Amino acid sequence: MSGLDDKFMRRALALAEATGQLGNVPVGAVIVRDGEVLGEGANLRHTLQDPTAHAEILAIREAAMRSGAWRLTDATLFVTLEPCAMCSGAILEARFARVVFGAFDVDTDHAHGRALLDAAPRVDVRGGVLQEDCRDALQRFFSALRMVDP
Repeated sequence: MSGLDDKFMRRALALAEATGQLGNVPVGAVIVRDGEVLGEGANLRHTLQDPTAHAEILAIREAAMRSGAWRLTDATLFVTLEPCAMCSGAILEARFARVVFGAFDVDTDHAHGRALLDAAPRVDVRGGVLQEDCRDALQRFFSALRMVDP
């Protein structure tokens, strides 16, 4: 799985980098079933002024529409940052088989999200895929923000 995990995480990372250029926190998500991309999303919270416009939520919406079903069983969600509690709830509702994320987040909200996923025995969770690349994208974004608004 590692080769495919890296491939799809790189695709999520490209989405993250692109949305970061728009002023959004650089988080990207890709949903894959049987090697086919069902949905993609990037954090557009700032652009849309929508607190629910997280990468995972937007990717889930697209995947459900494309597949014609809200149940995304046998699908894998790749996301560059550990899911928050809201996104973890949506992941569980969509019934994902697997979640792969890049950077770990020590933010309390994300810790609660991870606890939700860890408590779900049917969801296989793998963290730390391309962790340094995902973390670097976030650090570059926040460093640039601090330089503009010290």
